[in-house]
Amino acid sequence: MSLTVFITRHGQTEWNIEKRMQGRLNSPLTDKGKQDALKLGQRLAQTKFTKVFSSPSGRALETAQIITNGEAIVKDERLMEIMLGEWQGKTEEEIWENDPLLFAQYWQHPNEYDNPYGESFQNVIDRLRAFLAELTLTSGNVLVVTHGVALRAIYSICRMLPVHQFWNGAPDIEGTSLTILTYESQRFQIVKEACTAHCQ
Repeated sequence: MSLTVFITRHGQTEWNIEKRMQGRLNSPLTDKGKQDALKLGQRLAQTKFTKVFSSPSGRALETAQIITNGEAIVKDERLMEIMLGEWQGKTEEEIWENDPLLFAQYWQHPNEYDNPYGESFQNVIDRLRAFLAELTLTSGNVLVVTHGVALRAIYSICRMLPVHQFWNGAPDIEGTSLTILTYESQRFQIVKEACTAHCQ
């Protein structure tokens, strides 16, 4: 039996607009975020999902609910966003002013990034790899709703990138953009990358 995985990032949130780092905290979906999720649901309306997985974060769960219009959703903590500790809820400008070295490592040298109150990029990759490994026991079409850094970890896994190339593994991942993976010959292949055609 074949496996196809449809993966999306949650819809746009209020903190996305404010450029606040969300991490494990949450902020509400904007009207655009809700509308884009509805449009993605319409795009996928003819696709029958055997399972729907979501990060437990409110913004991801709400996105999943809008897309699927009430289908059963399995919450999986491995799909949560990177834990950012004291950065969570702060704007990128505030973080840069207070913690410039670590913030530079986060964006420019992810292999050196070591937040004492959060996760490393390798931590995120490891938990997403475990999630994908379990997915291989499933067949049919699977929907996954997650977050930007988590999705980049999936790209890194599929492309077998070292951690220092973490940010090189994907295009910009907008809210509700659609990525599609297939599982063939014991590995995941990316067949569609961060597509936002439904948002136009």
